[in-house]
Amino acid sequence: MIAKQLSPSIQLPLALLGGWLIGSLGGLIGLGGAEFRLPLLIGVFGFAALSAVILNKTMSLVVVAAALLFRTKAVPLEEVMSHWPIILNLLSGSLLGAWLGAGWAVRMTSKTLYRILAVLLVLIASVLLFGHGYHNQTPLFSGWLQLVAGVASGFAIGVIASLMGVAGGEFLIPTLVLLFGVDIKLAGSLSLAVSLPTMIAGFARYSRDSSFAVISQNRTFVLMMAAGSLLGAWTGGQLLGVVSDSILLPLLAIILLISSIKVWRHH
Repeated sequence: MIAKQLSPSIQLPLALLGGWLIGSLGGLIGLGGAEFRLPLLIGVFGFAALSAVILNKTMSLVVVAAALLFRTKAVPLEEVMSHWPIILNLLSGSLLGAWLGAGWAVRMTSKTLYRILAVLLVLIASVLLFGHGYHNQTPLFSGWLQLVAGVASGFAIGVIASLMGVAGGEFLIPTLVLLFGVDIKLAGSLSLAVSLPTMIAGFARYSRDSSFAVISQNRTFVLMMAAGSLLGAWTGGQLLGVVSDSILLPLLAIILLISSIKVWRHH
């Protein structure tokens, strides 16, 4: 349910505007913005933790599918699929992680889920501050060590993505660059190729729970915010590089930290 203090006359316009702002923030740093959308769904629109995660997952699926399509001009699909061993390596862990993560989320008490989400928001804020200085280099591991590290990383990312309803790009991109030595531009597309099936796995698990009905109950709201998120992602992409990362990343990290406190205290 949407918070009662929001009148019907402003719910949908606010969803469109909120989606656009969140999408723009994400687009500025090359992400979908779902990590910023989640606190908005909880704090502004008043959704309960699990409902917010499921709605966030739904909109993230739309944004990721569109982003993968949009990026085919910069990085052809053939080039992405030529790296299928890397995709398969990460998916072998992330699909299981996404399924289990969604299963854990639907069984948690609301208080526990709120607090886990708050901790994960702090983790993402830390990644924004300290994880954006990576560059193409020699892979950290090779052979079977790389294979095991890929499965383990994929599993952890899959769990986080399901628990938060996000695509996981903030973790996948540095993993691809550091663990596999992938070029940062290609890493963005590979991240989407891994995220999409991972999110579908989590989505499928959530669909087995009665709480999944929140999507049909708020269909118009979801469509409006998803449309705003897509428009915002495009807007942010156009503004990419206009604001210095040295200013933007700390600012976004502060927003996430403040959001984490509010989510932790949420009832």
